[in-house]
Amino acid sequence: MAGPTVPARTIDDVKLPTDHPNALVRRLFSFWAPTTQAMRGWAMASVVVNAGIAVTGAGVRVTGSGLGCPTWPRCTPDSFIPVPHPEVSMLNMLVEFGNRLVTFLVLAVGAACVIAAWRMVPRRRSLVGLALLQPAGVVVQALWGGLVVSTMLNPFTVGMHFLVSIGLIAACWMLYARAGEGDGPARRVVHRDVRRLGHVLVAAVFALLVAGVVVTGTGPHSGDVMASRFDLDIEAVARLHADIAYVVVGLTFALLFAVHVSDSTRPARRAALALFAVELLQGVIGYTQYFLAVPAALVLLHVLGSTLVWIAVLRVVTSLRTRDPVPAPHSPTEVPATV
Repeated sequence: MAGPTVPARTIDDVKLPTDHPNALVRRLFSFWAPTTQAMRGWAMASVVVNAGIAVTGAGVRVTGSGLGCPTWPRCTPDSFIPVPHPEVSMLNMLVEFGNRLVTFLVLAVGAACVIAAWRMVPRRRSLVGLALLQPAGVVVQALWGGLVVSTMLNPFTVGMHFLVSIGLIAACWMLYARAGEGDGPARRVVHRDVRRLGHVLVAAVFALLVAGVVVTGTGPHSGDVMASRFDLDIEAVARLHADIAYVVVGLTFALLFAVHVSDSTRPARRAALALFAVELLQGVIGYTQYFLAVPAALVLLHVLGSTLVWIAVLRVVTSLRTRDPVPAPHSPTEVPATV
């Protein structure tokens, strides 16, 4: 006797990971069926991991582990993973190798951003382009890391390693901001001069980061006793760095005052206030580490503060404008027939 007929499964019966009852699983696989909120979430995750690898890179330097893996792409001449080496401490090797492993996390998040941007409906070319910058940047960073090792931690190559991370953070933040906007022309939400002041502030913060890289390349914590240093006067470059910091704080205060006395949006006022607060905290860390002869722990906090200042100023400049959705094309008007 034949049993009951089982209907064939259709595509509607297939459960995707985004349908999983566990919220964490749904978020991890949200790049496959992305919403605007999921796209922004992955973009923010990319901001976080790129800032994180900048800090872990500083951790490699302050622990003297810059040449913990003395070759690239292998950790040692004969192994991709840490193995006992007569000339290198295993602890230093593990620290450097751990930082290399973080690269794969950054790459995975970047790949999730690309997939999410590609699968969004409707697909937006602006988001796909910004997302593609992330895996491309990770590849550049990985290759540049090999140059850092081969040049024995030359301060120029080490500094550029950090500045490339800063560029990647900017691309990630723009992806986050653009995912919450339309693709229409940029429209300012503050007075024209206030927006110009925001652009000047971004340039000043970038100059501050470059000056900080020069100070780092001149001072202690080179990453290894064999590493070279910039042949500069540390007192002079530290004073220059401090002077630029004063300019940045002054510009930030001017922007904060301008957005509060003018007809500015609430996000712009909050972003300016957050930037000012982060700068003040970073200044406290900077002066503390100066008077305490640059202890390693405070160097890590200072690098973290630098990335937070950069993210905060990017938040400011994107809060000063918005983009509306591109209007749908109008259907052509019908022309009445003539007799």
